[in-house]
Amino acid sequence: MFPELDLVILSRLQFALTAMYHFIFVPLTLGLSFLLAIMESVYVMTGREIWRRMTMFWGVLFGINFALGVGTGIVMEFQFGMNWSYYSHYVGDIFGAPLAIEGLMAFFLEATFIGLFFFGWNRMSKVKHLMVTWLVALGTNLSAVWILIANGWMQNPVGAVFNPDTMRMEMTDFVTVIFNPVAQAKFVHTVAAGYVSASMFVAAISAWYLLRGRHLDLAKRSMAVAASFGLAASLSVVVLGDESGYLSTEHQKMKLAAMESMWETEPAPASFNIVAWPNQAERGNDFAVHVPWAMGLIGTRSISTEMPGINPLVDSAERRIENGMRAYAALERVRANADDREAREVFAETWPDLGYGLLLKRYRDDVQNATAEEIQAAAFDTVPQVMPLFWTFRAMVALGFYFIGFFAVAFWLVSTGRIENSRRFLKVALWSAVLPWVAIQCGWFVAEFGRQPWVIEGVLPTFYAVSGLSVLDLVISLLVFFVLYTALAIVGFRLLFKAIRKGPPEPEQAAATPGAPQPAPHAALAAH
Repeated sequence: MFPELDLVILSRLQFALTAMYHFIFVPLTLGLSFLLAIMESVYVMTGREIWRRMTMFWGVLFGINFALGVGTGIVMEFQFGMNWSYYSHYVGDIFGAPLAIEGLMAFFLEATFIGLFFFGWNRMSKVKHLMVTWLVALGTNLSAVWILIANGWMQNPVGAVFNPDTMRMEMTDFVTVIFNPVAQAKFVHTVAAGYVSASMFVAAISAWYLLRGRHLDLAKRSMAVAASFGLAASLSVVVLGDESGYLSTEHQKMKLAAMESMWETEPAPASFNIVAWPNQAERGNDFAVHVPWAMGLIGTRSISTEMPGINPLVDSAERRIENGMRAYAALERVRANADDREAREVFAETWPDLGYGLLLKRYRDDVQNATAEEIQAAAFDTVPQVMPLFWTFRAMVALGFYFIGFFAVAFWLVSTGRIENSRRFLKVALWSAVLPWVAIQCGWFVAEFGRQPWVIEGVLPTFYAVSGLSVLDLVISLLVFFVLYTALAIVGFRLLFKAIRKGPPEPEQAAATPGAPQPAPHAALAAH
């Protein structure tokens, strides 16, 4: 069993590292695409050259970031076949559909119009080029829709059933998969976080220019756009994050209880633990400071609905595991005799708990003969590690409220014309550049780590989904990815820093840039 656990841990580690690295670039791509569209819209409406230069400058940084995001994202899809082959077999019919649509519809749209954005300045009118820029933003965010539909289904598997004849989950309702409420909440929350990231990115670089007295016109206008867009986005993140938490109350009760380190069911409405020291071994908190009623109001939006604690949910998991044992036994009978109608009827009633029965595979192969002690151990496996989940969630929330305060101050300073002389705030802006990424990585940690031990919530345990690779195979591939991604990071960040240090093109350079509007011959003669 020990090598198997090592295999699972290494597979999870490899996917986590590549996914978290990839998501350095995704939020910035989502947010910058809309900021470019806003800046070019102002240029088209006013005709002021500074806004075109701003669009071109931030467009260069967007392009570098987009290329890095594409390069790092391709690797992730290969891992489904390499490291998670049983997962791909088990749910590939469902999970693969939104990924395929993302590639065929959103990514090709995005990639095509990005080319037109960079090379179409002198080949299209202002309005047509502006339409291209908005389509870039639309394509970028459409990509996120389909990826998050796939991920949302992993959190809340709807519109699918298990087929005992094919031994696979099969889609029964594509519309239900698309409009999965968890997926929709994840999408709006994730893209709003991307808008915050891009706004902070633009604000930090603008602050750097203002502190050094360079490119002041561009920096002040960029700061104004970032402050306005960032304030709206940061407020949205908090509101939409609350919606995600509310949905967890219905679909992922164990994750929410672990996030709050709530071990027992409290009288409604439940209190909110501001700080706590979870003790997983003792199944309780060593100490906690809480606010009465707060969690119940946030999590259930009522004063009469209870929120179950971890320990009662473990008891519920035991019952589902026992039902899953019956499902597994019925499935074995169906596989032995496809015409066994009684076994098929039993399986049709119990299959939603088959995944809970598979949790026993960690302890024995003949699931249907598990002991009471093994059932209890498997039930407690449904509890994720509470300590890191509890504190990571609070770090994310604290940063979310910090961003609201930051962008509110930035908006006030910009509106009153004080931003250029507020050196202390500009330094804060510069050093806050990485904080949105910290918050985003915390959010993904909560979402994915909090789902454990499931790769598909309630359907497929993580340890059951890996490929039959050796530990050596995974160590080698992990080292290869580490070297490759490190090289990409060095090249990519050097390009970004070089473009930032160089700054935007001067007016005469911008006019000579391929794609820039050229003066008419008579205008040139008149100038001479």
